Parts: sequence; structure tokens; C-alpha cells
Amino acid sequence: MEIIDSALDPKQWVDTHGDYLFSFARARVKDVEYAKDLVQETFLSALAKRDGFKGQSSIRTWLTAILKNKIIDGYRKRSIETVSNESVNWDTSVDFFETNGGWSEKTRPIAFGFEDEKALENKDLKRILEFCFDKLPEMWRMVFVMKHIDDEKSNHICKELKITPSNFWVIIHRAKLSLRDCLQKNEI
Repeated sequence: MEIIDSALDPKQWVDTHGDYLFSFARARVKDVEYAKDLVQETFLSALAKRDGFKGQSSIRTWLTAILKNKIIDGYRKRSIETVSNESVNWDTSVDFFETNGGWSEKTRPIAFGFEDEKALENKDLKRILEFCFDKLPEMWRMVFVMKHIDDEKSNHICKELKITPSNFWVIIHRAKLSLRDCLQKNEI
């Protein structure tokens, strides 16, 4: 009987890595059921490719890479849908910037009051951040996460999601404004 390294044993993957992979997916997609499906597809894909695992990274890193590719593939398929202003409550009458490019006095961001890292451990803050993040259109969320959480290069994001650089910057800008607006409306 062949002895399988416990890390390579698919029976261990769900218990050992399932919660982590679900959290990773959930931070990148709005729909909880879709996040679960992506994790399930990741395990199935990894099972099919198990013999190709070379051990050059940890199992978790390998599974996360598979999941990340599945998420990106999903966004590619969905990127056919246009990103429109109607997808969020977007007030086009507000002029956020002066002609010199700086913030207008009326819309200048206010200090949130959580410059201290310990504030980020606050459960209410986490709940509100999650709420605001869920308000973003999926493409905005994915672009924002890839840029500011995964620390991907802009040109890589454009290539992966098949968007133009100008579209990328519009999405990033709108996502930031939308998040800021949501956080301020929720008294952060």
C-alpha cells in the first residue's frame, strides 16, 4: 500500500485549507455561493492535477494559485458586462476635484480616526468594511483587490481581466470614491 504524504492527501485539503480558501474567495467575490463553488472547483482541479504538483511551494500556495486563476477566469467571463455608473448610487453632480486636480473643499476626505492599527481589529469596522466592499460592482471589487490587496501590477491586472489601462484607472478611481463615500455614510 502506497503511503501518501499527508499534505498531498486530498482528504486533508478541505479540513486544512478549506476555510482559508473560502476567505480568500469571499474577499474577491460578492456571492457566498459562488465563492463556495470556486473553492469546490479548486479542490476538483487540484485533485485532477495532483500528480503534477512538484513540491516547489506549499500545498496551500498551490491551491491558492489554482483558486486565484479560477476567480480571474470568472471575471474574464463576466467582463463582457459593461461597468456602468448605474451599478452603484453614483452622484454625478458632485465635483470631487478642483481644476488643479486637488480635492474640492466640500468633498475632501475626512480623517477616519483609525490610523492606529489596533482599530482595524474592531469587529464593527470589519463589518462595515465588508458591507461597503459588497456594495462595489464585481469588476470594481476584483480590480481593487488585485491592485491593493494582492499587490498586482497594473499592466498585469489589465492583461488578466482584459481591460484597457484607462478603464483600469477609471475603475480604481470610482471604487475608491465609492468605498470612501460608503465608509463616511456609515460614520466611520
